[in-house]
Amino acid sequence: MKILLFGATGMIGQRIAAELADRGHEVTGVSRSGAPVKGDVHDAATLAKGHDAVVSAISPPRDGTEPEGPFLDAYRALIEGVRAAGVRRVIAVGGAGSLKVAPDLDLVDTPEFPDIYKGEALAQRSVLGLFRPVEDLDWTYISPAAEIAPGDRTGIYRIGHEDLLVDSEGRSFISAEDYAVAVADELEKTTHPRQRITVAY
Repeated sequence: MKILLFGATGMIGQRIAAELADRGHEVTGVSRSGAPVKGDVHDAATLAKGHDAVVSAISPPRDGTEPEGPFLDAYRALIEGVRAAGVRRVIAVGGAGSLKVAPDLDLVDTPEFPDIYKGEALAQRSVLGLFRPVEDLDWTYISPAAEIAPGDRTGIYRIGHEDLLVDSEGRSFISAEDYAVAVADELEKTTHPRQRITVAY
């Protein structure tokens, strides 16, 4: 497949690019720094033309400003851009904050959720809300575990939907490498179109 990847130089984006390339896909990485292609999601209508799928691994602003408004604007531009380019398949690297830890309680709304990550988590939850009513694109919003960090590629992970996944010790974790495996698997199989899923050990 020919895949356009936004946020290609980030911690997760780099690993998605590597995983897809290792599987023989043609990946066009886009970043604001220009490595390898300069641009951002506001250029999606032009950059996505001729691609089979678009993956967005962009993050909310982390400069101390309010992240939700700009992040929503970015994803509105992405959605409209891929429509204009005629691309139906979209995968968004999501956040874990919107996952349920109880029937009426999201992780981000728990008292112990770190304040430093709250703005970003709320912005990610709003983006999920932006995708949910979209019916003309085959989007998948993939939430990682509560913890994601560089680690080993095992190729093993569990898939959930709306609830936070934890292991036998109560930890919610996945390596960035195995998260990238999950993204690549979903791209190749399109198992969960127009759904949010989550992956963890």
